[in-house]
This record gives sequence, structure tokens and C-alpha cells, in this order.
Amino acid sequence: MLDLTEVLSDEGKEIQREVDLTLDRLSYRFGTFEIIRKAPLLLTVTNIGGRKLLLRGNAQLEVSIPCARCLEPVAVRLEIPLENELELENKDYIDGYNLNVDQLVHDEALLVWPERTLCREDCRGLCGVCGQNLNEGSCDCESADLDPRMAKVLDIFNKFKEV
Repeated sequence: MLDLTEVLSDEGKEIQREVDLTLDRLSYRFGTFEIIRKAPLLLTVTNIGGRKLLLRGNAQLEVSIPCARCLEPVAVRLEIPLENELELENKDYIDGYNLNVDQLVHDEALLVWPERTLCREDCRGLCGVCGQNLNEGSCDCESADLDPRMAKVLDIFNKFKEV
């Protein structure tokens, strides 16, 4: 929590504070993700009048996100730009004269969340039958029976693999 008492005293007043984030994980509808590293946030808060504050800063987090293909954890760096105008009545982030910086960063991280995370571009994923991580080796599962009309297409792909 960041005490806003000083900045609320006068319109035009500005404070700059380094805030340590206490977040350990980010939890959303689609999962919970461990924060591996976090840097202190240098936050500038300006009283712009009309019971509004302007927040400026840049949060940096490193989060463990599973690979979209093989589910192995991937360390992903999130740069979270903060440029928010908040009203003092905003109950999501303001509690009395305190700003909940952790909640603000948590919500803003969602805006920069990667669409898809891969451990590497050529990740082979998991076997659809036994779940073997195909990056670590092949499995003994039989190939799925293909429509005979697609056999020629498979032959073309196999020729490219041999080259």
C-alpha cells in the first residue's frame, strides 16, 4: 500500500516513490502464475484536481507461464506500463488514503499478457495418445489412421523430413 496523504493535500502536488511489490502470483480466470522475479516500482503520483490522481510508472515482472504445446514452464518477462487516471472513489485500488499498488499491477499485467507462450519456436508438444513430451524423445504410440485420400499428402511431408 502506498500512502497518498501527502499528494492529496494540494492540487498539482506530485510525489515519486519506490514501491516494493508483495505479489507472489498472478491469478486470473485462466490460471494462477508464479512470479519468479519482480523489481521495485518507481511510481509518480500527481494530484490533477477534481478528486483525481495521475499515476505513472513501469512495473517489471518475470512470470512462469506453461508452454502452449508441451506445458513446460517458461519464464516470461512482463513490462507493464502504468499511466492511469484514478478517481479517489475507485474502490478497486484506493482504500481510504492508501493506493493498493499490488492490485493495480495485477490488473494491468493482464493487458500485456502474451497471447501464446512457447518454450521454443520448434516445440513439438505432447503426444496426443500417451502425453509424452516429444521434445524429450518420441513415444511408441502408433500413428493415427489417416484417410486414404490423405496418404499422398503424408508422403510429401515425409519426403521433406528425409531431406
